[in-house]
Amino acid sequence: MNRFGTVVIGGGQAGLVMGYHLKRRGEDFVILEGHPRIGDSWRRRYDSLRLFSPPRYASLPGLPIPVDDCPTRDEMGDYLEQYAAHFELPVRAGVRVTRVSRDAEGFRVETDEGEYLADQVIVAGGSHAVPQRPAFASELDPAIRQLHSLEYRNPEQLADGTVLVVGAANSGTDIALEAVKTHRTLLAGRHPGQVPVDIDSGRGRMMLPIVMFVFRHVLTRRTPMGRKALAEREGHGVTLVRNKLADLDAAGVVATSRIESVRDGQPVTAEGDILPDVGTVVWCTGSGPDHSFLDLPVFEGGRVRHERGVATGEPGLMFLGLEFQFAVASGTIQGLDRDARYLLRQLRQNTVRSASRPVTVDRR
Repeated sequence: MNRFGTVVIGGGQAGLVMGYHLKRRGEDFVILEGHPRIGDSWRRRYDSLRLFSPPRYASLPGLPIPVDDCPTRDEMGDYLEQYAAHFELPVRAGVRVTRVSRDAEGFRVETDEGEYLADQVIVAGGSHAVPQRPAFASELDPAIRQLHSLEYRNPEQLADGTVLVVGAANSGTDIALEAVKTHRTLLAGRHPGQVPVDIDSGRGRMMLPIVMFVFRHVLTRRTPMGRKALAEREGHGVTLVRNKLADLDAAGVVATSRIESVRDGQPVTAEGDILPDVGTVVWCTGSGPDHSFLDLPVFEGGRVRHERGVATGEPGLMFLGLEFQFAVASGTIQGLDRDARYLLRQLRQNTVRSASRPVTVDRR
């Protein structure tokens, strides 16, 4: 049996940041990563993906990312792999967690390659693992190709005919701007607002520290402004950061209203207009966490109950990288370090099993 003080589930940026701090404190831990290779969660996104953050804000603690500008998806994936190697973090890649439960010995973590016992479990992955589509998506004509933004890679996947991108936030506008180069493209959804400056310009770079400060320290669960932002965030797309309405108009992307139903196999707008000749629908309608492996009483309304990442009523179970875990920044690279430090302090209070119990550690 593999026994560790802490099992970290997820070897993406959240899991690696947690591992960095656990190792610095000399903790006994292991990181389980379901993908075959560290960084694959980035490499599996669409080909043209580019982060909004320059190196200063795209780096994890202790090691700057070796790029000169906002990293691409592959540069970010490779950096995570380098980060784990640089700090010699105990990551076991290709190990998929199937169930987490509790018994007299502590937490039992079942995987497709055996079981682990742990005093603490930190879930640090899968926050955007489950594609979300409207229920009526299944009513579309089978001849219409459907992709979710998590499945989209490049325009070669698009069928002949009009491309309908549903969801006008960052991923949706990225994909629409790419699709319109080869297809007539419609972009459906409410405009979520946009950053008023070009983030890649000198002025944008000057404003970035202010924006990051607001995301980290102003828009938090402790402030009235932050709690209001959290309430308004439900059901609304994230503000456009790099793309602008003018960019979409200039490229020839046609804006349309929300898609609310299907009639005779075709998508229908909120005004009741049927959109003909659609060959592909790309659903950029969000994604949710995959916590289906947690066989523990921590759910309420389909979501985990937690206080700043510490599971309510389940000592020793924690989360890192959740959307608005503490602040707007929590679900981004910029917020992970602070949230990980907070969880590290909470580990001392864990009473799942006696510290005097002898521990046999598998050091494979």
